Amino acid sequence: MTSPFDHEALWIKAKLFLNRAMDDGARSFDEQALWAALALELLAKAALSRVSPLLIAEPNEEGTNLLIASGLIQGDARFTSVRAKTLMARCHKAFKPFDQAEAMKIINGRNEYLHSSGAGFLAIPPHAWWPRYWAQATTLVTALDRDIEELVGADREHTVTKHLEQNAKNLEQRTEALIERAKQRRQQWLDETLSAKVAAEWKTGQALSAQMVHSEAVACPACGSTGLLEGDEVVEVETHYPEATGYGPDEYEVGAWDDASVTLTISADYFSCPSCQLVLNSYDLINQAGLDIQFEAEGDVDDYLPDEPDYGND
Repeated sequence: MTSPFDHEALWIKAKLFLNRAMDDGARSFDEQALWAALALELLAKAALSRVSPLLIAEPNEEGTNLLIASGLIQGDARFTSVRAKTLMARCHKAFKPFDQAEAMKIINGRNEYLHSSGAGFLAIPPHAWWPRYWAQATTLVTALDRDIEELVGADREHTVTKHLEQNAKNLEQRTEALIERAKQRRQQWLDETLSAKVAAEWKTGQALSAQMVHSEAVACPACGSTGLLEGDEVVEVETHYPEATGYGPDEYEVGAWDDASVTLTISADYFSCPSCQLVLNSYDLINQAGLDIQFEAEGDVDDYLPDEPDYGND
């Protein structure tokens, strides 16, 4: 019997669902999108489970799901995975440039289609929906060390490639539009020709910021003023110790703990500029605009250094 968290089984099921999703002749767009959205969730589970099944196991009071995922227990116990929102959040952190916000639009469209009277997938036309879908799905395929041909077959690979090319063009156009509008807005502000409504909506730096944990001042790609690059995710920690100054009476190195510092490498997820009101609220937009996708920040030594050794000299 196949384990419910087995990444190979999840991959195969995702392939099956995408085969149905790409069946143009027999299905309407909303039905195709439904199968594709279900496949996206399976791909997310497969990518995380390949790292560790614990990443998709829903914790419960008895710990049954975690025990099943860890392989410590077997049997007929029902395995429950985490919610789609949690899956997408974890993939966003683990597999760049997977975009949680874009993925959740797909998942929310699925939920609306199934559980409400809303338009669901029909709110976005197919020619716009598919490029955005494949931008997320292919990131998960890469995380699985697979390729598109393995997922959809050689005869459909070209279709996916065309969607990806269109998405890249859309991203380029959107980034350019945001930057050009910011330049225009800045000039209108300087010329005092902004409409009263737009002027009233003008935000200060703090109001424009996403208030993420880490930030760095950088030049704005639109107006050249100082903007703020922000992020929460720490991707690397580097600890710096000062050179030893000698040995103290307790025979341990003096200076090994004092004056140490920690440098963090942060993944950039948000940029804002109070001078022109430019906001780039995703990794892809930041990258497309030519800004650094990572920056350094100072870490708290107490959070990253081990406790000083106890030498028993009390």
